[in-house]
Amino acid sequence: MLASTFLSLFLASTKHYRKMSAFAGIEGSVHALALSTDGQTLTAGGTQGVRLWNLKSHKELPRVTYLGSCGAVSCTVWVKMKIAISEMLCYGTGMGYLVFLRTSPTDMQFQEICARRLGSGFEITCIAWDAMSADSTCKIVVGTRNNVVQVLALSAAYQLHSVFAGQLDNTVPKHIAFSEAGIIYMFGLYDGNVIRMSSKDGTIISENHANHGSAAVNFKKGIFVVDNVTDGFTMYHLESGQPVRTFITTLASIPIPKQVAFGEESKVMIGSSDTGCVYVFSRRTGALIKTLSHMNTTLVQTIAVSARSLMIAKLT
Repeated sequence: MLASTFLSLFLASTKHYRKMSAFAGIEGSVHALALSTDGQTLTAGGTQGVRLWNLKSHKELPRVTYLGSCGAVSCTVWVKMKIAISEMLCYGTGMGYLVFLRTSPTDMQFQEICARRLGSGFEITCIAWDAMSADSTCKIVVGTRNNVVQVLALSAAYQLHSVFAGQLDNTVPKHIAFSEAGIIYMFGLYDGNVIRMSSKDGTIISENHANHGSAAVNFKKGIFVVDNVTDGFTMYHLESGQPVRTFITTLASIPIPKQVAFGEESKVMIGSSDTGCVYVFSRRTGALIKTLSHMNTTLVQTIAVSARSLMIAKLT
């Protein structure tokens, strides 16, 4: 029997999160969730490809893709070109495909506008885009399972061009982010390396060390947070790599990194668990604000956060 995934949507108000809706019976495992900037569109990617929903109507949105089997969706991100009216969806797959979708101006269906298999086709483990790009292109940075970081530019004509590709010594990128200064920050999956590199040519500027796994970054505050795989989530100074505080949870029973995110303009830190719940902490004090019940047991697969909402996925 094919496994299915259960999704829960929570909306944030002053000191409260309330469960607004749920999506049940989604076939297969969901590996990545992403909420559009306006919080109106949800994308879920996993073993059954990518799917999209309008969160006001709860209706699934039609999409047109031209690729056949290109592997399970491993990561997703919403991007915005300066010349475009609406956001585009960009996702990576387990077979190394990078795919872009946007809404058609005629029928409002999401249509595939660009797709490319990168390098030797290793899994794309993380994607980020440069929101501060000054020209008409959309600059994307991609990390892959074979220790490669690559920056690409999507032109106004939706042509994808490579800026550079660099091989890391031993680090598999798990999370990646663009700073406003054009610096790429990369966080290692297994070794806990935090690498700063130039987005122009891939020159490594510095390296620090933290816990390994999924990370969330706030450049304005100069901090990042990762799951410490034991008793909670640890927040660090971005430049020095020194720990700031730990957000304490119950001891982990599954020794794998859980997803983390900042929410509500980084006033809160949100972390998933292996017990079916999601924790909401005050970033400033470290106090636990709320424990959100998604399902009663086992690992929360992935979370996504927008300005005032939180989406949670769990395999059933």
